[in-house]
Amino acid sequence: MEQKAKWYPTHFYGDYKLTYGHFFPYGVLVSANVISFSIHSREATACTLVLFAKGELAPFAEIPFPAEFRIGDVFSMAVFDLEPENLEYGFRLDGPQTQQGDRFDRHNILMDPYAKVIGGRDVWGAPLREGDPYPHRSRLLLEEFDWEGDLPLQYPIEALVIYEVHLRSFTRHPSSGTACPGSYLAFREKIPYLKELGVNCVELMPVFEFNELENDRSNPITGERLFNYWGYSSVGFFAPKAGYAAVPGQQINELKALIKDLHRNGIEVILDVVFNHTAEGNEYGPTISFKGIDNRIYYLLTPDGRYYNFSGCGNTFNCNHPIVRGLILNCLRYWTYEFHVDGFRFDLASILGRDTMGVPLANPPLVESLAHDPILSHCKLIAEAWDAAGLYQVGSFPAYQRWAEWNGRYRDGVRRFLRGDQGMVGAISQCLQGSPDLYGQSNRGASASINFITCHDGFTLYDLFAYNEKHNEANGEGNRDGANDNASWNGGVEGPTDDPEVNALRQRQMKNALAILMLSRGIPMIYSGDEMGRTQSGNNNNYCHDNELSWLDWGLLDQNPDLFRFFKHVIAFRLSHPVLCSAKHYRNEDYLQVGYPDISWHGVRAWQPDWSYPSHTLAMLICSQYAQAGEPGGAEVKPAGPDDFIYAAFNMHSKPLTFELPG
Repeated sequence: MEQKAKWYPTHFYGDYKLTYGHFFPYGVLVSANVISFSIHSREATACTLVLFAKGELAPFAEIPFPAEFRIGDVFSMAVFDLEPENLEYGFRLDGPQTQQGDRFDRHNILMDPYAKVIGGRDVWGAPLREGDPYPHRSRLLLEEFDWEGDLPLQYPIEALVIYEVHLRSFTRHPSSGTACPGSYLAFREKIPYLKELGVNCVELMPVFEFNELENDRSNPITGERLFNYWGYSSVGFFAPKAGYAAVPGQQINELKALIKDLHRNGIEVILDVVFNHTAEGNEYGPTISFKGIDNRIYYLLTPDGRYYNFSGCGNTFNCNHPIVRGLILNCLRYWTYEFHVDGFRFDLASILGRDTMGVPLANPPLVESLAHDPILSHCKLIAEAWDAAGLYQVGSFPAYQRWAEWNGRYRDGVRRFLRGDQGMVGAISQCLQGSPDLYGQSNRGASASINFITCHDGFTLYDLFAYNEKHNEANGEGNRDGANDNASWNGGVEGPTDDPEVNALRQRQMKNALAILMLSRGIPMIYSGDEMGRTQSGNNNNYCHDNELSWLDWGLLDQNPDLFRFFKHVIAFRLSHPVLCSAKHYRNEDYLQVGYPDISWHGVRAWQPDWSYPSHTLAMLICSQYAQAGEPGGAEVKPAGPDDFIYAAFNMHSKPLTFELPG
């Protein structure tokens, strides 16, 4: 929209000079001596702009929008001579309260859903102020940032090794040795470590603004406060988490500086984004923004006005409503051009495919729009292809040849093979090939599969081989939360032990897991701390702990140097062999007529794999010439050399076996 060349007041409210604002884009636009405020509401009958001096409990002005400042469903007003540096703003909306779900209440001050900066939670863990009528406050984005020519790195997705990490946990432990533990700034100090490990992409758990004090329970064992620690409960979609800033109020510049430094060091940034629900909860939850602006548009509601809960978190965002779809698209575009992020991982992404009644769609408008959006065209799009209401779409998420998926079936198959379950050899062969059983028929290729064995949900890698059962008592939910089936095996002792044989077995199993992960086609993802043997003491749902259960203890590097060294070298091995990083599936045939198939299968005897139900062994031979040649008609085949073959043998028997190498 063209900027007005010069603004002139057309209306007055007391001492305030007003005129028509920008009706699009929504949110705030700042020009010279005028600020334009714009908000959409279909059912509201009136809107009032509420203005605060930064940090003050009471507003200094409340200005009703004149009737002529509304076009269609959009209220827009420009106010002259405000001080943007010291301004916080919100809205009061009048309207009906109906059985169908309208929840208008002009006593509520509502946050702008397009706010780029949100105040009120500036210091991590600080209590909410008593008597504050507006705890989450819209602020203006004013500062400029010098990107110095930085751009997203645009690596092919199949070239990535992803490191999933919680921004605060990564440096919060005193052993991190950082100047401002738990902050964006501290994370920058650890970039050399990430380079040494060899990962080329970090996937940040939620950094959208959230309220860490949302959880009001206490640890029944220690009595300490529990938190909404992970942040999967967004307050605002456009604003970075203020409490992660080393300097209060500098969250935008600090996050941008972190992304710029990661890019300088060859590391992409993927954000874990949560659009399936918000922090407003169900009918008993707080009214922060969306509920009071247009509850029936922003949430999936039952006929009697209650909230559908496909997210397991109280409400479900109405993602495929045109207004909500536009907000999500604008949000992701904003993070792409303003923060230079390289991609997004969508939490409980199956909800993105439900219609306004919650029914799964074959062709979801939002998912399709994201896939074809021109600004997002080079962004990685990764779906957690299930939701909390049983919609499981691993292998069938509507992909439009753009979306990759967290491959939960890969996780489960590898875990059961490592545990020694019978009947898993065929499944592990699919995992090693990039899951053609899931992605082959749709021609999506191996790059559709984000392969992982551990992530923030569930056991750490160490705990996977140290606990048979979850131990979530500290969460205050009677150990009912978290998954019950973890496909784990403790090696004969539950939890820590001094038994050297059990500890050696656990170390070997962690290495086995990583070796399988890095030898598999698809995109490998590791969970922060697994490379050091981090434990959560058997807690498989660590979402509420801001303490040593969540923080990364950097002293583990000294305790487990061999494990870290193994991680580092196996990651390097993968990245040095292009045949492992192909976007395609193997064809299991010699389609280049070089004398060997692209992949062949073996057992304890060469060329004789044991596919039987009781089998616990498998070996594979990969002919690396196919990495250079690709499909028929591709590049010229590289002459055979010492790295032209990769052979790997897997033995999950309880006893050692001798494998015959193929000639």
